[in-house]
Amino acid sequence: MMEQRSAVKLFTISCLLLLLLLFCSLGSVAAYKNYTVGDSLGWFDTLEKPAVDFQKWAATKNFSLGDFLIFNTDNNHSIVQTYNFTTYKLCDYGDALQNDTIEWSAADPSSTAPHPVTVAVPLLKEGMNYFFSSDYDGEQCQNGQHFQINVTHGQGLPKSLQDPSDDAPAPNSPDFGSDDAAPDTIVPSNFNHPIEEESDKNEDSASVSLLFNFFDRRLNGFLILLGVVCIF
Repeated sequence: MMEQRSAVKLFTISCLLLLLLLFCSLGSVAAYKNYTVGDSLGWFDTLEKPAVDFQKWAATKNFSLGDFLIFNTDNNHSIVQTYNFTTYKLCDYGDALQNDTIEWSAADPSSTAPHPVTVAVPLLKEGMNYFFSSDYDGEQCQNGQHFQINVTHGQGLPKSLQDPSDDAPAPNSPDFGSDDAAPDTIVPSNFNHPIEEESDKNEDSASVSLLFNFFDRRLNGFLILLGVVCIF
């Protein structure tokens, strides 16, 4: 009789552990994220910030569609995104194809008083994405201002980045304004406000919360049953 009770208790505890693992997996549903490039060091080359190592920074992150990269820099540094490895290695997008490279922010070499610039770049395409600063004949890029990341599907693009009603090519892209050269990477006019992605995250969080509450009530009943079993 005692052996049977021990077996029942062991089985009950095992089931409880499995349920707890299930709740942990439900609570870890990924949300869209904002990543500050270079963290507190910002987006600068090693001549200006010797400690920056953007590839090392990127190596610790998991990037997915719908995430944003936040570049904190100044108007003496540009932000170029490309899907073309050759363009990336050359540190120059002068000969880039029309639909594979975007300049999100251009540098102003004539500026004698640099001012802060913050640019939010959405990740809209799976696979390898390359970033660099192309100005000053590639000097900044050659001095560490570059990195590459692999973007996974994740949850896919949020609704706000899918088929926007006000289609517009990204600012400063090659041939911007040309009717037949708009890049296939299209973003809505609110692309630089990642905080607005919260609405999609809230919807997902609400669904998870309801499901979690449902299982939580069942867990309470299960714990009561477990207590009865342990008593007897």
